[in-house]
Amino acid sequence: MVDTESISITRTAKSRLSKTDFDNLSFGQVFTDHMFMADYRDGQWKNLRIVPYGNIQISPATPALHYGQSIFEGMKAYRAEDGGALVFRAADNLKRMNISAERMCMPALPEDIFMDALSTLVDLDREWIPEQEGSSLYIRPFMFSADEFIGIRPSLDFTFMILLSPVGPYYSTPVKVKIETHYTRATEGGTGFAKAGGNYGGAIYPAKLAQDQGFHQLIWTDGKNHEYVEESGTMNLMFVINNTLLTPALSDSILAGITRQSVLDLARHWGMHVEERKISVIELVAALKQGRVQEAFGAGTAATIAHIELVGYENEKFMLPPVESRTFSNRVLNELENIKRGKIQPPFDWIYKI
Repeated sequence: MVDTESISITRTAKSRLSKTDFDNLSFGQVFTDHMFMADYRDGQWKNLRIVPYGNIQISPATPALHYGQSIFEGMKAYRAEDGGALVFRAADNLKRMNISAERMCMPALPEDIFMDALSTLVDLDREWIPEQEGSSLYIRPFMFSADEFIGIRPSLDFTFMILLSPVGPYYSTPVKVKIETHYTRATEGGTGFAKAGGNYGGAIYPAKLAQDQGFHQLIWTDGKNHEYVEESGTMNLMFVINNTLLTPALSDSILAGITRQSVLDLARHWGMHVEERKISVIELVAALKQGRVQEAFGAGTAATIAHIELVGYENEKFMLPPVESRTFSNRVLNELENIKRGKIQPPFDWIYKI
């Protein structure tokens, strides 16, 4: 049982649950009845509360608006057959959020506050967890500066919140991606390893340019020479070449994805050869031209596994093998989905049940 005495709960006067079309859920556009909030004041977290979902009041001088002092996480909950809520690798998300907090000069979130808030909120709105295939309850924890001060310095006050959103599939079809050789998502010494809001805001424009050319997303390359591939859109990047699973090695310009690590853990558990290392654009393009890329996909919380069907580079486009022929990525997708939904026992301690 979760001790909720320190969390005050104000229930909504009228639920929107009955008016929600769970068969037609767009990603990130529908939110549950409640949200969690906590304030960091005078060096400690206080005023833990769950309130009806709605607009919040902030100072127009908050550095979150002016200087991007904000971080976030992404998680999912699934409905178990016995009605319980299953959250995938929650402790790992907390660990990564605190890594982001340190990089952005924000206070760490104590484990008891994070887990109690998550458990209490998901339990309160558990009827919002979709039962439809491919659907889930997306969980968005985030923190931002709550100072009333325009100036560049570490903030003193912060707000932590959790939103819940029932969602359908993030990508309904395999994606077309373009290798980006001009714009940069992150660079060495920057904040690419943190889930900071500014990392994503700056990526919207180059992604839009690619979308105007018929691509869904970009393959980001390193910010120094655009010599090595790093991520794909908002996902970690993976390839199966010559029956080996390849993924860029983590660095301070690459986010340590929870799904990325889960895929690597399963691959090694199954005895597959795995390489985490730098992958040059030249190496990848040569393998694409020679037909040695058996599979390519992005790994992330929103999509889990997003199959890549086409890679664009300069004026060339390379088609990959049909999705139905891909042995590893289809197997790992099915395995992760079954683990998350409690249909099979995971080989690792990944599931937090509420």
